[in-house]
Amino acid sequence: MRIAQISPLHEAVPPVLYGGTERTVSWLTEELIELGHDVTLFASGDSQTSAQLEPMWPRALRLDGSVSDPNALHIAMIEHIYLRAGEFDLMHFHLDYFPFAVMSRQATPFLTTLHGRLDLPEHQLVFGAFPTAPLVSVSNSQRHPLPNANWVGTVPHGLPIHLLMPRPTTPSYLAFLGRICPEKGVDRAIRIAKRSGLPLRIAAKVDPADQSYFNQVIRPLLDEAHVDFIGEISDTQKPDFLSEAIALIVPIDWPEPFGLVMIEAMACGTPVIAFNRGSVPEVIEDGLTGRIVEDESSAVDAICGIDRLSRSVIRKHFEERFAARRMAEQYLKIYRRLIGGVSSRSELARAFRPITA
Repeated sequence: MRIAQISPLHEAVPPVLYGGTERTVSWLTEELIELGHDVTLFASGDSQTSAQLEPMWPRALRLDGSVSDPNALHIAMIEHIYLRAGEFDLMHFHLDYFPFAVMSRQATPFLTTLHGRLDLPEHQLVFGAFPTAPLVSVSNSQRHPLPNANWVGTVPHGLPIHLLMPRPTTPSYLAFLGRICPEKGVDRAIRIAKRSGLPLRIAAKVDPADQSYFNQVIRPLLDEAHVDFIGEISDTQKPDFLSEAIALIVPIDWPEPFGLVMIEAMACGTPVIAFNRGSVPEVIEDGLTGRIVEDESSAVDAICGIDRLSRSVIRKHFEERFAARRMAEQYLKIYRRLIGGVSSRSELARAFRPITA
C-alpha cells in the first residue's frame, strides 16, 4: 500500500524532546514500513525516518525562530500534497481540520486522526461544514462533543515495545511528566506530593504561550523543598525517570484526548495515579495499572498502597494494549476499509464532497 503520513511541522518526527503527535506519527510510520508498506512522510526536514521523507520546512518550527505564522506553512503543505494525491493509495493527516476543504474535493482516500480536544464551540461549526470527512479518534471520550461526525474508528496510541523498558531500581519519588499549563495540573501534583510526604520530580516543557502562567503560578512553587524541576527530557532519559518513580501523577483538569505519558509510564512498569477526566478510564485500569481518582485528597489516599500493584503486570498490560504494532494494524484495517469503500475514484470524490445548501 502506498501511504502518505502528514505530520505537523511544529516538531521533528520524532521530536527531540516534547511532542506527542509527532512522536506518534513516527511510531506509526516505522511500524507500517516494518509491515511492508511504502510510506512517504511529509514533515520537517530535520525528521529521522525510514520512510521517504518529503521536507516541508527545513527545521521543526519550535526550534526555528524565523517563522511567525505556522498556519501559512501548513496550508502550503496541504496544497503540495493535494497536487501529488494521485501517487498514493491513501493519505493520513495529523493536522486537525486543516485538510478538510481541499482533500474533500479530490478522489484519493484520506483520513484525519484528531489528536486534540474537540469541546470548543467553534469546532461544531467547522466539523459541521465537512460532515463526511473521515475521522479517527484516539479515545472514545474524545468523540463526545462531536457525536455526529464521520468517525471511522478509534485507535489508541501505541509505542514501540522496546522503546521504554523497566529499569531495576528502588522507586523513591513521585513523578510528573509532560507540559506545564493550567490544564495539566502540575500545581496540584506539587500539593499532592507535599501532603504525601514524598519528593516530586517534574520533567516538563514550558511553551511560550504558558510562560506567564509558569512565571506567576508555578515558578514560586518550585522553591518547595520536596520539588525537583528538571525540565524537558528525551526518550532515552524516560526509562530511568519513570522506573525510579513510585507513581506517575496525572492530575489533569481537562478532557484529555489520550494522555501518552500514561502508557509511557506503564511501559516502564510504573503505576499511574490520574484524575478521572477524558480518556483516563480508557487507558488506566483501576487497581491494575494504577488508580483513577477524583481530586487531590483521593490522590493522596491512592498513594498509600500503590506499591502493591505489580510492575510486571503493568508492563504486560502495556504490551497487550498499547504496542505500536497493534496501533498500526488497527489503522491498516481502517485504510483498507476506506480504499475498498467505493468502486472508483470518481465515486469517492462524490462521496466525500461536502454537503451544500
